[in-house]
Amino acid sequence: MEKLKQRWGIESNWAIIAILLVFSINGSFATWVAKPVTAFFGLSPETTNPFLFWFLRILLIFPIYQLTLPIVGWVFGQFKFFWAFEKKFLSRLGLGFLFKK
Repeated sequence: MEKLKQRWGIESNWAIIAILLVFSINGSFATWVAKPVTAFFGLSPETTNPFLFWFLRILLIFPIYQLTLPIVGWVFGQFKFFWAFEKKFLSRLGLGFLFKK
């Protein structure tokens, strides 16, 4: 736990638990949100090639996850951590320009 606290720059064990909960809850939330979105576009495993369906669904889950991560983090009082996490992550993907003023 101490290594995570030091690496993430946090003080309490509660913050570690909250951060881990946010990551897990947000993963489930993003997949839950992606289901009606794929249905809206008329995509389902029954009407679309299953490989294409899952490829598109996973491709859709990724941006939903990134958008909802700071929101779910805010609910758990960890917005600052997740906002910094998002900026760092998207910068590594070459999307850092999104945060430039």
